Amino acid sequence: MPTLLNLNGFKFFFYANEHEPMHIHVSKGDEFAKIELVTLRVTRNTLKPKDLKQALDTTETHQQAFMEAWRGYFDNR
Repeated sequence: MPTLLNLNGFKFFFYANEHEPMHIHVSKGDEFAKIELVTLRVTRNTLKPKDLKQALDTTETHQQAFMEAWRGYFDNR
């Protein structure tokens, strides 16, 4: 499970056996979200609204780096 970023209690990661579309998982405590990287669409969520906003803001800020990490990991397998 490659971890992309740990920040303010959030963990941004993807699993080693992921599938398209490009997405990441975000966890904070026992809560989580799944966010598509190209569209920033949330496809699963149990985070509180303020935590989801922070997760989306952070994902948008690091969107290019997260996509590069995804491509780097899966294109080299």
